[in-house]
Amino acid sequence: MWKKEIFNVKNLTRLALVAAMYTALTIALWFMSYGGVQYRIAEVLVLLCFYRKDYAPALIVGCLIANMFSEMGLMDIVFGTLATAIAVIPMYHVKNIYLAALLPIVSNGIIVGIELTIAFGTPLWINMLTVAFGEFVVVGILGVAVFKLIFEKRPAMLRLIGSTRGTQKVNESV
Repeated sequence: MWKKEIFNVKNLTRLALVAAMYTALTIALWFMSYGGVQYRIAEVLVLLCFYRKDYAPALIVGCLIANMFSEMGLMDIVFGTLATAIAVIPMYHVKNIYLAALLPIVSNGIIVGIELTIAFGTPLWINMLTVAFGEFVVVGILGVAVFKLIFEKRPAMLRLIGSTRGTQKVNESV
């Protein structure tokens, strides 16, 4: 992807909207986005990185802003955002959307699980399992279904998100 393609007005607008959507969804659904058992619906958006790698900075920024509203404070701002970065940066290079969905499940399960143990003194393995389960439901089930059933079935939707993966390549990777 060329630098001029990344920094054009249309793409920057797209990235800003994704960061804003992630932040707004997380904060609007705060009661299920933070805490020990979390179903952060905004995490569906991380799968955009499977289709176009420059969504990663937008999602990292959106997560960082959303984590500023977390009761865990600076720890969540730093480490919760790090968990998202670890998941989204390599996602474009994964060849299968199901495997791509595992990245946020594992990174958030481990890192946010450790955060919750430090913040609240609850058992590590329970925290890891509950966070990973929430990610599995949101990203692994809901997110994969949305992208497979809505985006991949309609080439116009892939163009809308600016996918740099061809529909043939995406469908063959399953």
